[in-house]
Amino acid sequence: MEKKEILDALKLLRENNTKRNFIQSLDLIINLKGMDVKREDQRVDQFLSLPYECGKQVKVCAFVDKQLLKNAQDNCDFVISNEDFQSYAKNKKELKKLANGYDYFISQINVMAEIAKIFGRVLGSRGKMPNPKVGCVVQGTVDLKSLVQKLKKTIHVVTRGEASIKAFIGMESMKDEELAENIHFIYTHVVDSLPQTKNNIKNVLIKFTMGKPHEIGKENESTKLEKAGSK
Repeated sequence: MEKKEILDALKLLRENNTKRNFIQSLDLIINLKGMDVKREDQRVDQFLSLPYECGKQVKVCAFVDKQLLKNAQDNCDFVISNEDFQSYAKNKKELKKLANGYDYFISQINVMAEIAKIFGRVLGSRGKMPNPKVGCVVQGTVDLKSLVQKLKKTIHVVTRGEASIKAFIGMESMKDEELAENIHFIYTHVVDSLPQTKNNIKNVLIKFTMGKPHEIGKENESTKLEKAGSK
């Protein structure tokens, strides 16, 4: 998929977009074919750090001991010291509030066992346990500033029981070039991870929150007429 195709699709999407009284998000939908995503070896499950931040605030919470406490307080949105873990142990309301309030959770490696015991059920059911795949299980000497900056551009690209990938990739207020870079980046990485690469792609769609989806690479009727008239 060429970047020009993406830019053309974004142009058409904006031309047919009804203005709302809020800034809409842009979603990418990659429909797959010839795959059984129930098979573990054919699932897509990647964390991708995009070229551009998506425009929404990404909130990060850290579980640490005193070694990483100051570093975490300087760089994360919320910090829970190991001395305070037990205050959450029997408070289901606070656990759910915590899980719903943050996008990523970082854990110092030496407190992971406690995290799993106290926070595991609530975070795990939401797919938010500190994940080593994205670098969220850390040593006490880690540079949290660079990790948090990376997380603010990171999305989880995954097939959730169906042959389709849906990802939030930006806001309508962003430049088309930035949105196109994010889309092309995701598409390229997904294609490279598929058993038959491009042959496993059925189609690729983009849509605003309240709008209809538009297929990238598919011309609308007016474009076809313009081309026909120029011949």
